[in-house]
Amino acid sequence: MKKTILTFLSLLLAVPAFAEPVKMIFDTDMGNDIDDAMALAMIHQLERRGAMELLAVTSTKDHELSAPFIDALNTFYGAPDVPIGVVRDGVTPEQGKYNGLARKKDDEGNLVYPHDLASGKDAMEAVALIRKTLAAQPDNSVKLVQVGFFTNLARLLDSKPDEYSDLSGADLIKKKVKETIIMAGAFQTIRFGTQHLEYNVKKDVPSAQEMAERWPGKLIWSGFEIGIAATYPWQSIMEDYNYLDHHIVKEGYLDYVPEKPHDRPTWDLTAVLYAVYPDRGYFDLSPNGNVKVNDEGRTDFFPAKKGNDQYLIMNDLQTARVREAFVQLCSEPPAGK
Repeated sequence: MKKTILTFLSLLLAVPAFAEPVKMIFDTDMGNDIDDAMALAMIHQLERRGAMELLAVTSTKDHELSAPFIDALNTFYGAPDVPIGVVRDGVTPEQGKYNGLARKKDDEGNLVYPHDLASGKDAMEAVALIRKTLAAQPDNSVKLVQVGFFTNLARLLDSKPDEYSDLSGADLIKKKVKETIIMAGAFQTIRFGTQHLEYNVKKDVPSAQEMAERWPGKLIWSGFEIGIAATYPWQSIMEDYNYLDHHIVKEGYLDYVPEKPHDRPTWDLTAVLYAVYPDRGYFDLSPNGNVKVNDEGRTDFFPAKKGNDQYLIMNDLQTARVREAFVQLCSEPPAGK
């Protein structure tokens, strides 16, 4: 009996009392689709639960209201001081359908969604912020989650030593990044087609090709087929956010969707969920392999035992679990509201 008790106690001591929070840098094209906003809302709720720590948010959408909207959403969820970085000379310079909420005012002239950052022109350049953030973190501790274009991370890969680190971009990634999860590409049949050109890839093909070819660590890809399978229910948008007169996620969703009612795919949310809970059974992983990006923006996966890449797989049961997780996390009231 004594031996059994000692064995049991030794097992308890060997298991951590809690998982360490995931340290995350979130790279987004905020404004091009509402799933970016929903993914960031989910991040804040996961951070509130102690599951993760949001170190910085960077945008690959080159419009001045992308960063202010990020700041407004961060402030809405009680995190006004999260550092924000922006791309310079990037793609999609047009204003997003919902980014104007950052400047929406009430009848008294006050911002409906308060924040400090007036324009992306006033924000730090994204690669510099990522380098500064990585340099300050322990080795092998940070997860990069990219749900927009490949511009910022490809430039990070090519970056030179600077005031924040004497390492090259590639060496800084090797030293500080634990894992990189990206919402991009397509690896299964899409609408009966096998050559889908996914938006995040085709908008900056050279950067996507460079990352796929040269990234010095593991890449986990959440393909187009994953998010489109787990659409967010319109009923939740209409019923679960009414605890506030003005909710930035609900208003953003209504401003964005092409028709109403509309169940929007949850592409970007899937990358976040896997990054924070890779071992909860929400997704399976493909075998190891290598992803190649052609000049049109098509992603092809080639199995290889020592390959750098894997992509997410999701069955029907997992799809139902993933959708419900998104509903519960996104619609949960922010702290104090």
